[in-house]
Amino acid sequence: MEKNGNNRKLRVCVATCNRADYSKLAPIMFGIKTEPSFFELDVVVLGSHLIDDYGNTYRMIEQDDFDINTRLHTIVRGEDEAAMVESVGLALVKLPDVLNRLKPDIMIVHGDRFDALALATSAALMNIRILHIEGGEVSGTIDDSIRHAITKLAHYHVCCTRSAEQHLISMCEDHDRILLAGCPSYDKLLSAKNKDYMSIIRMWLGDDVKCKDYIVALQHPVTTDIKHSIKMFELTLDALISFNKRTLVLFPNIDAGSKEMVRVMRKKGIEHHPNFRAVKHVPFDQFIQLVAHAGCMIGNSSCGVREVGAFGTPVINLGTRQIGRETGENVLHVRDADTQDKILQALHLQFGKQYPCSKIYGDGNAVPRILKFLKSIDLQEPLQKKFCFPPVKENISQDIDHILETLSALAVDLGGTNLRVAIVSMKGEIVKKYTQFNPKTYEERISLILQMCVEAAAEAVKLNCRILGVGISTGGRVNPQEGIVLHSTKLIQEWNSVDLRTPLSDTLHLPVWVDNDGNCAAMAERKFGQGKGQENFVTLITGTGIGGGIIHQHELIHGSSFCAAELGHLVVSLDGPDCSCGSHGCIEAYASGMALQREAKKLHDEDLLLVEGMSVPKDEPVGALHLIQAAKLGNVKAQSILRTAGTALGLGVVNILHTMNPSLVILSGVLASHYIHIVKDVIRQQALSSVQDVDVVVSDLVDPALLGAASMVLDYTTRRIH
Repeated sequence: MEKNGNNRKLRVCVATCNRADYSKLAPIMFGIKTEPSFFELDVVVLGSHLIDDYGNTYRMIEQDDFDINTRLHTIVRGEDEAAMVESVGLALVKLPDVLNRLKPDIMIVHGDRFDALALATSAALMNIRILHIEGGEVSGTIDDSIRHAITKLAHYHVCCTRSAEQHLISMCEDHDRILLAGCPSYDKLLSAKNKDYMSIIRMWLGDDVKCKDYIVALQHPVTTDIKHSIKMFELTLDALISFNKRTLVLFPNIDAGSKEMVRVMRKKGIEHHPNFRAVKHVPFDQFIQLVAHAGCMIGNSSCGVREVGAFGTPVINLGTRQIGRETGENVLHVRDADTQDKILQALHLQFGKQYPCSKIYGDGNAVPRILKFLKSIDLQEPLQKKFCFPPVKENISQDIDHILETLSALAVDLGGTNLRVAIVSMKGEIVKKYTQFNPKTYEERISLILQMCVEAAAEAVKLNCRILGVGISTGGRVNPQEGIVLHSTKLIQEWNSVDLRTPLSDTLHLPVWVDNDGNCAAMAERKFGQGKGQENFVTLITGTGIGGGIIHQHELIHGSSFCAAELGHLVVSLDGPDCSCGSHGCIEAYASGMALQREAKKLHDEDLLLVEGMSVPKDEPVGALHLIQAAKLGNVKAQSILRTAGTALGLGVVNILHTMNPSLVILSGVLASHYIHIVKDVIRQQALSSVQDVDVVVSDLVDPALLGAASMVLDYTTRRIH
């Protein structure tokens, strides 16, 4: 067995203290259990798992078919500050015997609870290697101090976000011993599909409750300001009573102040109120379904700001307990309140909304990364930690092979002919591309988009790419704020009032951006092409149709009704040919691939297209490229058609120069190189002298629509520091 010098199985001790940390540790435990040739698993249970008032949650570990090696009663009752200290002391007294007996190679410790601090302290002093899950995060209260203290004791670190990784590096932890894996619970969250979720909802909330018409409340004491947190809990219950929706209230954890919070619940009669169900514990599989289909979650649990984002469920985060956490757009913060009014208003704002699913904390592939990380641990290496003091390396390894996992986007291009999906890296490299014909019907098109994106997302894991989101470039008028195609031209059929964001976000659990293909071409030039660093420029994309995008003062212009930069429909002749938009004389009616195909067919039907050295197979439709080929071979009529098309495009560019006065015009698409010289000639002849020196260039980007779709994702997610 080759494991970096280890010639035996790695003996792993997983210690779990409460229902919350078990939800993160269980996926790892299942993963370890599936590889008995590499690992031996010992499970130690302590803390509130073993207390009846908190649901005796050790039973769910037994139900998951794990053998509990040791049960340690470590909680000193009292639920105040002194009881927490005494509980840590009791754990420190009992743990040495257990660890001496088990002799693990490595102990896995999760999070920031006082029980976890006792575990890490015992293991460190007994020269047992420690793997800490979820280090580097920032929340609030005493939890931050405990979490960072465990970080300094731990030998290896598994973190969930890039910010957490950077915090660990700033704390001088060894770069090579940090793994950015994502949260293990997301492996279960993102694969949780229970069609019978209504039976779970009815079991916990009653037979008359509907999906999205109830609230889940979970609030814990804040140990650094117990009185204030109890007051906030009281106001929360008042607001929930006033809001008058069925509510599942979970009892608080065992921290100092929890006893007082339970008293508040009983004083207000919550356990007997017809609108409330108060419970000590809900199994994690069922809890997932409850929050996934809730109208809102309220409280101060880390679950609200972390896991619930995977479902896009609205969350109201109360107080300061999670003040430093990274959150998705589904979270509304109420930092402080003197009355119930502010909380009640937040409930009215949030209840029943549906947000894009967020993957800030994981992509569903954490456990395979963690198992690979564990296998790489060399027990022959010195146990003593080494701290990496500044300067910090620029390139930070995310996995144990020192392969930087490529931050990437899924880009989708919906053209008039083809449907393309690509994995695009932060540098604009197309890692992999998939192409299919664009179906003619809405149902087939949506189905194919979802299928291709799911396949690409799965392939991204194998290619070591971390997908940050999905960007979609599509023909037609788009509302990018809502992710809706308002209407399209005849190039894409059945493509009006189409919500693209929701089905993709629900399927992939990723944020989704949508914009017009011309706008995407402009964004591609701004990030990767000749528009980089330009304050004002215009992109004209020449393909099946004609589109465009306008960058003004470094920002994309959408217009008041999302109709800006419909440059293909600038009218350059009052009596020109009919256009697909319903008008006539538009640039698109002259210079698009569709227009050139129309003219090529006319010539071919009259036997005026083909010249010596040229042929068209019988089964091949005549198109724009045949017209261009004929023109190159000396066909005078084909040359005249191309000159007319280029002149129409040139007149459109002149109008743009006179209207927008950009410093640069970029011609993009397959026909751009054939038009560039004619366009420049028209500018010299028709434009005002003050704009004749404006640069007009051909784009050097191969796939501007895909790159532009990717840029929406990469620009936004990197600003938020995922």
